[in-house]
Amino acid sequence: MKYAFYPGCVSRGGCPELYPAAKLICQRLGIELDEMPSAACCGAGVMQEKNRLLGDVLNARTLAMAEKRGLPLMTICSTCQGVMSQANHRMKSDPAYLAQINSHIAEEGLEYKGTVQPKHLLWVLIEDFGLDKLTPLITKPLGGLRIAPFYGCYIVRPTEALGIQDHPERQRSLETLISTVGATVVDFEGKTRCCGFPILTINEKNSMTMVGKHTSQAKDLGADAMVTPCPLCHLNLDGYQPKAASQAQRRIDLPILHLPQLIGLAMGISPRELGLQRNIVSTKPLMMKLGVGA
Repeated sequence: MKYAFYPGCVSRGGCPELYPAAKLICQRLGIELDEMPSAACCGAGVMQEKNRLLGDVLNARTLAMAEKRGLPLMTICSTCQGVMSQANHRMKSDPAYLAQINSHIAEEGLEYKGTVQPKHLLWVLIEDFGLDKLTPLITKPLGGLRIAPFYGCYIVRPTEALGIQDHPERQRSLETLISTVGATVVDFEGKTRCCGFPILTINEKNSMTMVGKHTSQAKDLGADAMVTPCPLCHLNLDGYQPKAASQAQRRIDLPILHLPQLIGLAMGISPRELGLQRNIVSTKPLMMKLGVGA
């Protein structure tokens, strides 16, 4: 299995533990990654609000790079998944718009024909790699751990652009993987709501309220940790959790795991190799419960 690999910006910057963890588990699984280092930022939705054409041109450029390689495109960022899928849906639904966009990327010798569908690692593992192949590689099942899923916004809506109608199982894909690695799912109502990151710089108080509400609710339901496929959600739920706890005047201390970290632990990869020492909320209690050394 081989993919054109689009890691996005945050996995290389704000969450530097995510990128090597994702590459490591893909290597162990035999998933070959052809990275596209010259691909641009997806715009994170913000650019499209200001200049939709520019944002869509940037994403068409990335999709055309994958198409030129003759490979499906994989990302490890839910925000990139959502933004690229929406851009792709607009282009494939409007040939005139696609032609307009292609006129902007033609000077690089690129043309997007509309044959690529970006796909998050979460979906790749279930739909392409297959749970039947993943299960035998779970050498250290996470039995005894209670894990809350957190999807965030961009990987669950809008459903039409994300192919949810054709793949309804995607709505429970995180729960599926949590169960596959041997942990117990802690369901909670906030799992598909916004983490608060998009309003962080304009309304920090409300953003912290959202962080505190999601993490506290999962913690109060007995979760040992939360897992997310979105680096932006991770930034907010992990990085700002101490401030959110202070604002809420309570202790939370809920470790937030990147999806590859959760899978890697169950595959027997060491916490240090997975970058768990980089997480803001300490993962040591989690490792102690698993009986795994740092």
